[in-house]
Amino acid sequence: MATESGPTVEDGVRELLLLMPRLVGRAKRTPPPPELDDVALAPRHLSLLAYLLFDGPMTVNELAGRLEIAPTTASLMIGDLSRQGVLERAEDPDDRRRTIVSIHADKRPAVDAWLARGAKAWEAALAPLSPGERAVVIRTLRAYEEYGS
Repeated sequence: MATESGPTVEDGVRELLLLMPRLVGRAKRTPPPPELDDVALAPRHLSLLAYLLFDGPMTVNELAGRLEIAPTTASLMIGDLSRQGVLERAEDPDDRRRTIVSIHADKRPAVDAWLARGAKAWEAALAPLSPGERAVVIRTLRAYEEYGS
């Protein structure tokens, strides 16, 4: 039963148990575009590509930090996508020991088309919320994801 301030925990759980499979289904129904058919993409690549698309080129260590993975793991993922022509690596002009990673220019429009719809949906869902409400949504989803770990 809902209270004046919103649904009870039990009602919220019921609603989310219905909603989560729909969210997962929506994500699965958004396959990569035909331009990426020849690329072996895994779910872990989605976040990596999203960071590069929305935040621009960055170093391997920056990507690893954002993805919350070890730099060696990030390097393996980047190497895999580089061999498939999705990413390109370049020497950092300011520090030749560092590598800058970016989405290959030929693949950028396809990656953008693929990820933009989901980004726009999240933007539409989060825009009406206050910064505090957005923080609660993000913390809640993170807590749910971490619970099973």
